Amino acid sequence: MCKSYIISPLLTSRIQLLPPQLISQIAAGEVVERPASVVKELLENSLDAGASRIVVEVEQAGVRLIRIRDNGSGITPDDLALALTRHATSKIASFDDLQQVASLGFRGEALPSIASVSRLTLTSRTAGQDSGWRISGDAMDEAAPVPHPIGTTVEVRDLFFNVPARRKFLRSERTEFSHIEEGVRRLALSRFTVGFSLWHHQRVVLNLEPATDQIAWAQRVAELCGPEFIAASAFTDREDAGLRLWGWIGLPETARAQPDLQYFFVNGRPVRDRVINHALRQAYQDVLYRDRHPAAVLYLELDPAALDVNAHPTKQEVRFRESSPVHDFIRRTVQTALADIRPGTAPPPLIQVEGRSGGLVHRFSPPGPSGLPLRGVQERMSAYAQLHQATPAESDAAMTSATAIAITEPDPEPPLGYALGQLHGCYVLAENPSGLVVVDMHAAHERILYERLKAALAEGGLATQALLVPVTLTVNASERRQIEEQGNLFAKAGFEVALLGPEIAVVRQIPALLAGADIAGLVRDMLADLAAEQASDRSEAAILALLGSLACHGAIRVNRRLNLLEMNALLRDMERTDHGGQCNHGRPTWAQLTLEELDRLFRRGR
Repeated sequence: MCKSYIISPLLTSRIQLLPPQLISQIAAGEVVERPASVVKELLENSLDAGASRIVVEVEQAGVRLIRIRDNGSGITPDDLALALTRHATSKIASFDDLQQVASLGFRGEALPSIASVSRLTLTSRTAGQDSGWRISGDAMDEAAPVPHPIGTTVEVRDLFFNVPARRKFLRSERTEFSHIEEGVRRLALSRFTVGFSLWHHQRVVLNLEPATDQIAWAQRVAELCGPEFIAASAFTDREDAGLRLWGWIGLPETARAQPDLQYFFVNGRPVRDRVINHALRQAYQDVLYRDRHPAAVLYLELDPAALDVNAHPTKQEVRFRESSPVHDFIRRTVQTALADIRPGTAPPPLIQVEGRSGGLVHRFSPPGPSGLPLRGVQERMSAYAQLHQATPAESDAAMTSATAIAITEPDPEPPLGYALGQLHGCYVLAENPSGLVVVDMHAAHERILYERLKAALAEGGLATQALLVPVTLTVNASERRQIEEQGNLFAKAGFEVALLGPEIAVVRQIPALLAGADIAGLVRDMLADLAAEQASDRSEAAILALLGSLACHGAIRVNRRLNLLEMNALLRDMERTDHGGQCNHGRPTWAQLTLEELDRLFRRGR
């Protein structure tokens, strides 16, 4: 039989004040969810106290013991008991202070809430005292003097000993400790100048020295996020209209299956925010493969008055007074940084990172333009303009002159080097000073066309061509609805598509770029792309999807034979194109095999 659960009636109809202990335990339900919550709250207090070194010791994933020691400003003996009182804080004193909070904590609930569900002792010493002072969490006894260095130690034992239902819902020791480690990781990323140590069962897990310059910052990011992330990321820093965004963004090829390597900080506060998440996602929309998620460690700085940090009891969420400008600023900044990552940018400085995977050389600073050689390129570009019209016979005829141009090309060498030939009608092989470059010619040309289409659209529209013989195609009910509802988008993309009947559509005009393409197949692909778009981003994402279809159909097809002139022109265009390292679907367009890798492959020493 199925049990029935009946809510019992109220035992009394009288209104009464709750006991202080019960009030604190109810508050603890909001603040202290698990041991990691305790660690987070106490670490925030240490950082607000100006600590430059913090040691976290836990046993049994924090259930048996959490001890946090810092070298901050400390608490005076007279304030120790007050620190364990609800709604007592040194961080705000008025509503004006609340409107522009700069500290991590400010509610004054953490210590009393933690003390209500554990056995807590608080020990502290300020700079002007000869000894430290200690008080228990129940504040039943007066503070007593004890030896202690300047700073504060909070010891939390037997978490949830008096609330067994809460302890029952804790996960395994490994899971609970992973939450603690992640919390320490986030705060360590938020304060580079503070040293952090994390111990579990008297074994060191993290030991981070204070970082005082950008190289040391990158080393800390590498240790906390992995050497692979910092090696495949670009540093960006931009200010505009009172907003500043800086940090590391992962290259598109390092995107992950889950958003588990995304760290966001607003005015030094670790946050999880939908506005930032959405802006980051939009910035990567042209370069991500399918449902992958970008990796990023980003720091947003703005006027504290433009931010509401009192949006959630755990202070992990914020609310922007005006979210639209913030969203646009983040999206534009990340998009620009991604567009600047291309062949031909100067290699960033190298740093030696001692990560968990061993000593590796990694880069961290923003790439800057190195300039591309301009001499000898015009001949290639003129040949590239004829790429769609050239017949195989014309391509063969141009081979001799292309070879001559490639031989006489002056230094300096372009980043992707010079073409050697084609492989299986799909890849272009090129030689540069580093070794061998392999280019997926269709993917590379697709990105080039896509960026050109976007630029042409932004400048006023695409060049079009009327069809002497209109193309007709049969459509189903869904496709017919897309043509009826999205005619303006087709017009923006250079198409004139109309319905001749319930199941017949006609195409009378196409973009000039697509002369000779499979028009019926292209229109069907565009209709499928439109149907797949979500309504929330429909206007912008839909037109981008249409342009992506155009670029895909207009790009060089596999098994198209190219001469050296055309191959080199393709390489030069890749060097000039935004996001040239990925096609519209997020797949890589080229790869570098260095001489060292080739030597290792053939066991050859130099």
